[in-house]
Amino acid sequence: MLPFFVIRAFSPQGLRPALAGVQTACSLFVIQAFSPHPAGGLKSVQTAYGLFVLLLLLTAIPAQAGTLSVVGRDTWTKVEKVYDGDTFRTTDGKKVRLLGIDAPELAHGTERGEPLGLKSKHFLQGLIEGKLVRLKRDKEKRDRYGRQLSHVYLRDGTWVNGAMVSEGLALVYTFAPNFHFAGDLLRLEKAARDQKLGIWATSRFRVLQSTSVGNQHIGQFRLVQGEVTQIDKNGYGFRLSSLNISIPRKYRIYFKQAPNIRKGQQVLVRGTIRTSSGKLFLALHSPYDLEIIQ
Repeated sequence: MLPFFVIRAFSPQGLRPALAGVQTACSLFVIQAFSPHPAGGLKSVQTAYGLFVLLLLLTAIPAQAGTLSVVGRDTWTKVEKVYDGDTFRTTDGKKVRLLGIDAPELAHGTERGEPLGLKSKHFLQGLIEGKLVRLKRDKEKRDRYGRQLSHVYLRDGTWVNGAMVSEGLALVYTFAPNFHFAGDLLRLEKAARDQKLGIWATSRFRVLQSTSVGNQHIGQFRLVQGEVTQIDKNGYGFRLSSLNISIPRKYRIYFKQAPNIRKGQQVLVRGTIRTSSGKLFLALHSPYDLEIIQ
């Protein structure tokens, strides 16, 4: 007969049995393993004591406001302040960056804001500020600024990242290697683009034709569509008119192989337009930055 285990939960006050609470803060759990005793009955062979903080057994049952409950890679927390259309702070002081998207920039000092930056912020405020939300992480927990990278959900199941993209108030921006839901976000973005919702009705964000890319676009994150006019021998670089597209070596790990493209095809790429030696460049950081149209 195999050993079996008994788990007993006690409340911190006097170790009374904690019968109430799918979620219990700082409860003490006693785990006992029993095996059959040769003379009959049961013999306790091991007792382990552990302090378990903020237990949440079911993700469908959120914590009370102001608490943080942990279940696997998901956490429930309350939003204190929204900074812009993709960043906010929780009541416990964490800064959170919405994964997979990028909202229009707000004005900072002498830098002008981008179109619909305030509208994007206000929309996110209406969705989450002062509310309890669930944070779901991907492979990397934080960005280089120390912000927690998360997909965010409301108690009713609303996917906040997707809602921002669906409304045309954010575009898809992948953070390698965090590609979970990237395909879903791209589909939502395409629907918003086709309807010219939000940012997609502005000249700053609408898709550029490769023949129109110029020095005035340097430093901008843009979506560019055009015909493949030249392909490098190794396949990890090609040209759309005068715009040079490359896949830097450190990002090739995310591509199974060189892109399967041919001259004359129409493709859509996304990335920041830069210049070097008088030439215009755009680097692809993930397979989701390239779409073959035909």
